[in-house]
Amino acid sequence: MVLDVEVQAGNQTASKYAQPGLWAWLDRRPREQWPKLLRGDIGWGTEAMMLECENRSQDYLFKIRQTTKVKQHIAQLVGRADWVAAGGDWQGMWSELRLSGWSQSRRVVVLRRRARKAAAIVAGGKENKQQELFGTVEVLEAGELYEYAVLVTSLVEGVLGIAQLYRDRAESENVFDELKNQWGWAGFTTQDHQRCQIFARIVALIFNWWSLFTRLAIPNRHTEATTSRPLLLHGIGRQTKHGNQTTLTITSNHAQAGPVRQALESVSNLLQRLVSTAQQLTVDQRWRRLLRFIFRDWLTTRSPAPVLLPVTAISNCRI
Repeated sequence: MVLDVEVQAGNQTASKYAQPGLWAWLDRRPREQWPKLLRGDIGWGTEAMMLECENRSQDYLFKIRQTTKVKQHIAQLVGRADWVAAGGDWQGMWSELRLSGWSQSRRVVVLRRRARKAAAIVAGGKENKQQELFGTVEVLEAGELYEYAVLVTSLVEGVLGIAQLYRDRAESENVFDELKNQWGWAGFTTQDHQRCQIFARIVALIFNWWSLFTRLAIPNRHTEATTSRPLLLHGIGRQTKHGNQTTLTITSNHAQAGPVRQALESVSNLLQRLVSTAQQLTVDQRWRRLLRFIFRDWLTTRSPAPVLLPVTAISNCRI
């Protein structure tokens, strides 16, 4: 779900321009509504972002840039034997790092995996030890070429858990690709900032409503618009009247018409039950029942812990 949209100019794409809006959004809410974790890519792994998190006792997980000092730190860990499995063919270990622009030392997880390309032998060195630290942080060690990544976090968790939490971030960011490619977030050309902001939020609102509706029918996964629109909207409607009653009959020509019909019938039954008891329930109670039904699959397979909020939830739309 898109929680808020903050539009910035095309020359203000760095995370520092979005951070004030993010913190203002969180500070307006009670602490129990805060996310368990803020996570982001290297654009968010800055001293300013981490300092704001630490001042608010907000846990974070960011990837940091491969600066010269980071590469030197990686080089010191290359020959160690205490690498542990981190999932997805990655290995990792805990370490501590303080960069020149940081106000304090922070705990980091250094990850590595064998490069998926052939290891070229670097001229002038021995093959059984580190020979070169490339600009993309690839190290040739004992004839194997490794690629590295470094994560900084305030969490106390195993290496595998930290690595998986960061990989899960991509699942959230897929939604932003969908918003740009299938909902029109990439189509703003106006230089009127306020107008762009309004339309970006209208798009986000429609996206949220459609996502909730599709979750009513398909609770076990998020379906992108390119799939869910033809699945749930492709049909022929016919209206008939008899005995002062109006009936709308919808016939689907989709190949999955059978399962779609069953799903929409369950949605219809739920809404009819809500209508029949609406007078006995408050607005909040109606929404709770409806949302509990929408996310029924998610709630039965996951713990009730607070959700993880990717920092890109407040997105920089380009003008």
